[in-house]
Amino acid sequence: MEVLGIDIGGSGMKGAIVNSVTGELLTERFRIPTPASRKPEAMAQVFKAIVDHFNYKGPVGAGFPALVKHGVCKTVGNLDKSWKNRNVEVLFSEACGLPVHVINDADAAGYAVMKYGIGKGEEGLVVMITIGTGLGSGAFFNGELIPSFELGQIPYKKHKKIEAWAAASIKERHNLSYKKWGKRFNVFLELVELLVCPDLIILGGGTADDFDKFKAYIKIDTPVVPAHLGNYAGIVGAAAAIQDKPV
Repeated sequence: MEVLGIDIGGSGMKGAIVNSVTGELLTERFRIPTPASRKPEAMAQVFKAIVDHFNYKGPVGAGFPALVKHGVCKTVGNLDKSWKNRNVEVLFSEACGLPVHVINDADAAGYAVMKYGIGKGEEGLVVMITIGTGLGSGAFFNGELIPSFELGQIPYKKHKKIEAWAAASIKERHNLSYKKWGKRFNVFLELVELLVCPDLIILGGGTADDFDKFKAYIKIDTPVVPAHLGNYAGIVGAAAAIQDKPV
């Protein structure tokens, strides 16, 4: 089944046509920067532009950087506050004229890793952490998705959420070394381990490709491995989720 998968991030929105059975990208990835306002209408127009680029007609799978429940945005994360309680599926579907299925972006990346990557066949509780503008997370128990696992929203000291202290965007903004940032990221993983006691943690997002540069600062007992799907995991997983919930 050929499905358009779109990965919506705080800095960029990218899509590709995916074979949702094998996880193979059938086209080159197409990326447009996320509008600076990060407001619904502006992002919906970029969403439409990506669909139009592929001249695609069919169901669209999308990973979204916030908690999504039945298509509705329940937390705004790094987006504009006007997203709160907005029906993302309806907005994007009306913009492009096609049925759209939206899930959390970390859940989407997790789908890809659990169906086609290093997580395939893993039993127990597996937590997927996407390192980017924020810290996304998805959870799977014996291969089945547990939705809405937003661990990056954990409050930490003076910060409203720990991703405001330990995300990759913070590393870049403050020009932190991998050592300094790696120690911050380890604090986040310590909290994850304490709260949910996973059997395996898989890291996704572009920063995970640099795992060798910060793995020495990861001190938790839970095994931590990179996904090795880079920036394609969100696209692939968003497309794959269509199989589990047809639209």
